[in-house]
Order: sequence, then structure tokens, then C-alpha cells
Amino acid sequence: MLSLIIFVPLVFALLMLFVPKTQERLLYWLAGIGTLIPFVLSLILAAQWAGAPVSTEPYAEGMRFVTHVPWIEAIGVHYTLGVDGFAFTMILLSTLLFPLAVLASYKYINNRVKDYLILLLILATGTNGVFATLDFMLFYVFWEIVLLPMYFLIGIWGGERREYAAIKFFLYTLIGSTVMLVGAIYLYVVTDVGTFNLLRMAAETSQLPITGLTTFAFFALLVGFAVKVPVFPFHTWLPDAHVEAPTPISMLLAGILLKLGSYAMVRISHPLLPQVATKYADLVFVFGVIGIIYAALAAMAQKDFKKQVAYSSVNHMGFFVMALAAASKLAVNSPELAQVALQGGYFVTIAHGLISPLFFFAVGMFYERTHTRDLTKLGGMFLTVPVISFATAFVAFANLGLPGLAGFIGEFISLTGSYPAFGLWVLVAGVGMVITAAWHLLTMRNVLLGEAKKEYVGLPDINWKEKLIFAPLAVLIVFFGVYPKPVMDLLAASVETLTQVMGLGGM
Repeated sequence: MLSLIIFVPLVFALLMLFVPKTQERLLYWLAGIGTLIPFVLSLILAAQWAGAPVSTEPYAEGMRFVTHVPWIEAIGVHYTLGVDGFAFTMILLSTLLFPLAVLASYKYINNRVKDYLILLLILATGTNGVFATLDFMLFYVFWEIVLLPMYFLIGIWGGERREYAAIKFFLYTLIGSTVMLVGAIYLYVVTDVGTFNLLRMAAETSQLPITGLTTFAFFALLVGFAVKVPVFPFHTWLPDAHVEAPTPISMLLAGILLKLGSYAMVRISHPLLPQVATKYADLVFVFGVIGIIYAALAAMAQKDFKKQVAYSSVNHMGFFVMALAAASKLAVNSPELAQVALQGGYFVTIAHGLISPLFFFAVGMFYERTHTRDLTKLGGMFLTVPVISFATAFVAFANLGLPGLAGFIGEFISLTGSYPAFGLWVLVAGVGMVITAAWHLLTMRNVLLGEAKKEYVGLPDINWKEKLIFAPLAVLIVFFGVYPKPVMDLLAASVETLTQVMGLGGM
């Protein structure tokens, strides 16, 4: 099942090579089917989750739906797939967002449609592969597969400064990937474990003494992942990439590609070297909180609507980083409190994966009609396109963390879970929430309220395609805001396991 989820999009991409580029409608149908099948398979696995056997094998302990096949045996590389709560929530999110991105692309992308959709399907394969693999080398292959399609999707179909944004994205990610690979190879060599299996490596590396080299290896991994999250100060590629990327690609970039970094932290950097993570938890916390405050202030200063939403991603992912640092610090002496922080932080990433794509889509709906993202040129949109304006207000309230919507749950638990580790310093992150709420309210006032502008009178309101994209994400935002238990239950075992690993490594 996991192999199908990963490779069905690639099969459809290969199939589309034989379809004439003039058959755009057929190409969209194939891309839609190629992304819908993995989503249906993910739902089938979700239905089977409770009854699925949990592996006890050392290469996949605690995982479900395991596949283990030798690949490059000379260096201990295996085609090993398996998922726990951390991975499966991301696969569900990924397989949901890709069909919505294909639908959002319909009649929006009008040039080189065939090339665009093939790259989108290759991107889906790489993304799903990262979340499903348990072998580092296979993980690295899928990680790099994500890089190339994204570079071309921004560089060919982006805005006026698309080449600059694409190259900046490529360089940041490539350098981060290279540094990450060096750290992983060092751990492979120093432990002499003879395998790149993440779980078997963690059993050895978590017992290493803290030396200059193990510290280097941890930060090599962490920085490689922090670039993708992105964590301050490695975030500067993100606003440019978002502003220049077409709307469907911004949806994927915010919704799932940033989660590659946060997922990799809980799967690789912290389980492999929990002793170093515990030692430097305060430093990681500082970068998380700086990201929360800095990104909130930067968002408030923007005049470009899309860039403003882009900075909000840096702000929200800062809560995950803060909570992960708290869990590292609390795991040794207060594992129950560590679990609270970690669960809240990871829930932030899931909620952000639902809210942020919808926010970028709302910005895109305005841009398609007004051909501007300049906040000073928008205004009175409630009187011009009332349904789109209501949708934008809804997602803005979700993004600022309104109680009853998904954004509130994770950030509130992250703050309360981090307090036992860092005390009143957590209030600094709370200030970031206040600033975030302020710029959201200012933006809604400037864009949605006021007198209708003459040049926008008569603009068409929301259409059927936009309703179809908006509805599922909005429903999930409300549902998980009111009833987060299904996600929390899915994460519980994984959170407990990682907390135990960090607790033992930190002793």
C-alpha cells in the first residue's frame, strides 16, 4: 500500500509522456486520478490503522504497514517503508493536498500544461516517499527528488522574479541537504552499525558520548532540516519562493513541503542524537522564539498580501521548534510534560498544513480577479466579492489562532507544554501571538472593509472549482479545532516513543 501511495503518481507521470500536449483536459484528468488514488489508499490505511499489526522487528519497531527489501546490501541500504503517527498524519495531509493543487491548477496554468503536471506528479512521489521511508539513503533520494520539480515549477511558471526565487530556493535546499548528508555519513561510519536504517542507527547513535564531532553531526542534520522548515535565520528563501510561485505551488509549499523539515527532526535528528538535542535545547528554543517574533513583525510590515502570508508560515513553525526544544529538555525528568509539548508542537504542523494552503488560495482568488497583491490597492472587497471575502476572513481567523479552529489547539498546547521547560520566557512567544493577531486584523480591515473601489465593482465571486477546493480544508479546520482527539490519538504512541528515546539519550 505504501509503495502504491509513493509510486502511483510517478506511473501516471510516465503515462502522460505519451499524451499529446494539446490534450490538456485529458492531462488534467490523468493528473487528478494519479493524485486521487494515493489519497483513497491513504484513507483505506486509516480505516485499517487500529487493527494493523505493529512491527517488532529492529528495522521497523513500532511501525505499521512495513515493507523491507534489500537494495544495496554492500553498504546496508534497504528499501524499508513503514509509518507511525508522525509519518501517517503527514501522508494523509500530502495525499489530500496534491489533488486539490491539481484542481487549483485547472484553467490557472495555461502554458506548458503537460510539463507542469508531470513535474507536479514527480513532486508527489518524492514527498510521499520522504514520509514513508525508514532508511536514510532512501530518505535522501526522495528528499532530493522533491528539490528538482519544485525548482522548475517556480522557475518556469512563477512570477516576474521567478528565476531569482527558484535559484535561491535551490541553493538553500541543496546546501542544507549536503550538510545533512555529511552528518548522517559520519554517524554511519562512527557507529560501524553497517546499515542506514534509521531505527537501528538510532539505537547506536543515541548512546554516543557528546563530543565535538557528535555535536557537529547533530547540527549538520538539524540545519539541513531547519532550512526546509524554515527556522530563523535560514528562512529568507521562503518569502521570495512563495511570492513568485503560482498559487497551487504555494499551497503545496506551505501545506506539505515545509513539513518535510519538521518531520525529519522528529524522525532523524532528535532520535539519532537525543543527548545533543537535550544539551542544546535552550539554543533551539531561542531560535524558535526569535522566529515567532521576527516573522510576526515582518508580516506586519509587508505590503504584498502573499509575502505577508509567507512570513506567517515562519511564525507558526516557530511554535513547533519551541515545543520540540521543550520536549528535549523535559524528556529526562518530566516525560509526561515532554509529551504534552511534543504533541502540541506536532499538531501545529498539521493545523498549519490545512490553514496555510487555504490562505494562499484565498490570496490567489483575489489576485486572479484584481491582478494585484498590493494591500494598499485592495479594499471594500466584502461589498464586491462577499463569499470570497468571507472565506478569507474565515481562514485569517484560523491562521491567527481563534479558539474553535485548528490553529488554536496546537499553539495553546505548545505554549502550556513549553512553560515547565522555559518558564516565563515562553511569554515572549505569547507576544508573538498578539502581534500575529494584530496584523491579521489590520489586513482584514484594509482588504475586506471600507468602501468598494470602482475598479473592482462587478468582479465575479467564488466559482464551483474554488468552492470544491475551499470546502474540505475548511471542514477539517473546524472539525479538528473542535475535536482534535483523532489526531492526538494517532500521534500518542509516536510521541511517547520519541519522548522515551530523548529521555534515555539525555541522561
